[in-house]
Amino acid sequence: MKKSTFITLLCLFGGVVAFCQDVDKSKLDAYFDTLEKNNRFMGSVAISKNGKLIYTKSVGYLDVEGQKKPDENTKYRIGSISKTFTATLVLKAIEENKLRLNQTIDSYFPTIANAEKITISQLLNHRSGIANFTNNDDYLEWNKQPKSEKEMVEIISAFGSDFEPDSKASYSNSNYVLLTYILEKAFGKPYAQLLDQYITKPVGLSHTFLGGKIDPENNEARSYTASDGWIRDSETDRSIPLGAGAIISTPTDIIKFGEALLTGKILSEESVAQMETIRDGYGMGLFQLPFYERKAFGHSGGIDGFRSTWGYFPEDQVSFALLSNGTAMNNNDVAIAVLSATFNKPYDIPVFSSYLLEEDKIPQYLGVYSSSQLPIHITITSDGSHLLAQATGQPSFPLEATGKDKFSFDQAGVVIEFNPAESSFVLKQNGGEFTFTKE
Repeated sequence: MKKSTFITLLCLFGGVVAFCQDVDKSKLDAYFDTLEKNNRFMGSVAISKNGKLIYTKSVGYLDVEGQKKPDENTKYRIGSISKTFTATLVLKAIEENKLRLNQTIDSYFPTIANAEKITISQLLNHRSGIANFTNNDDYLEWNKQPKSEKEMVEIISAFGSDFEPDSKASYSNSNYVLLTYILEKAFGKPYAQLLDQYITKPVGLSHTFLGGKIDPENNEARSYTASDGWIRDSETDRSIPLGAGAIISTPTDIIKFGEALLTGKILSEESVAQMETIRDGYGMGLFQLPFYERKAFGHSGGIDGFRSTWGYFPEDQVSFALLSNGTAMNNNDVAIAVLSATFNKPYDIPVFSSYLLEEDKIPQYLGVYSSSQLPIHITITSDGSHLLAQATGQPSFPLEATGKDKFSFDQAGVVIEFNPAESSFVLKQNGGEFTFTKE
């Protein structure tokens, strides 16, 4: 749900690998213990094979202020993995003849641009053209305030359309907020009740529900941002993301749900096949997540300081779920380590080293930088002892000094190497290198 900081991608690399029946638990424990010791990751992970858990691990704190430690039943906001639950409920409504994939949404939302052309199928596949309301510049100014359906529809309507329906695909949280309202009208019941009736009770998910205000006493994790320790993040009001991102769950519950869904225990084989059909990168509440020659079906998510990833590899009957409530890492790297351990692929336990940035050196880095390679500006500021970077239209993020004139932001895989003599720096990310010069 939350706008991504700079560029964050879920991209698991290709090759050949064999499944190892026994995960090297001691090495994977050491990996997560290292992340915890260095304040790089807080959260929980679970891996299953043939429907049986083969690994679980929880590190960090569910409540930093109260020093409460998480366990395998700690509940996290799962962000956009909620969309898989919502898509499942929509397909259930279709199976019960309460909705049709090809029906348009104009009877529900006449003020939405192109509503007479947009179908439920297009909402599910992100092909509606409806603009993503979380991309709006002022989103973070009002996302903590409760909103009614009328208010949310007005907000989404005001943002208009980005393209003609079904002409292409573009991810939009607006689609799944609207699907939440459609479900409630089709069934005549609140979304939370539908979730309970059709998914959590039948599947036996005892720690999954539509979230509200976070309650650490109920083993619910708060979320945090890494900056000289863990800084508690704000809470998006659940009335805003709803079925697009407001569900709370655990890694083990998500695994149980995913396996039940994709093996035909919740929906018919025909409905599951429709969800799994990928067009322009999107299924119905599902993505394909590649890892070497294998492909999983799953989803990722992010809301406030929470990050989540889930996938199910049907040929191997292997599932994993990774939920975090605080990270100073690129969670994609953590997911790669988890899957490498699962599929017997070598991976390294990271070594973290800090470099003392002398305060009198800070002024030489400060300023606004631009590049002929990218249509953005990056502003470098300081909070006194650390550098902060902010790209156009994005929140600021901390830069960790790793060497002379070298800084990183591991959460997004960003490395910045300054050349003070030339008033420039090189930004490296995802294999690309971009030169920025101070204006």
